[in-house]
Amino acid sequence: QVQLVESGGGLVEAGGSLRLSCAASGSIFSIDAMGWYRQAPGKQRELVAVISSGGTTNYADSVKGRFTISGDNAKNTVYLQMNSLKPEDTAVYYCNAEDSDDDYYWGQGTQVTVSS
Repeated sequence: QVQLVESGGGLVEAGGSLRLSCAASGSIFSIDAMGWYRQAPGKQRELVAVISSGGTTNYADSVKGRFTISGDNAKNTVYLQMNSLKPEDTAVYYCNAEDSDDDYYWGQGTQVTVSS
């Protein structure tokens, strides 16, 4: 089992920045990849960014060049640095982990609101 705790959401003006953090605990040795998803009201949850245990990253086209995912193995934490935020980035952001058994784990979510 893996437990994920997110932090760092909030309210920011368009063009501003936020950094989300996701701390993992439990069976962290089994994690193959961690990522961030988001879900806006009335929309499906979508992938924002993912980082593998080897450090390979992948981003949704809508956030490329603005968001950066990174990991700190010593702290068992993954970060999402979000710059040049737009109102359409407003959503609940969820941290996700996938383990070697293809099981998925989710954090509780953190609200990001970008005002125009």
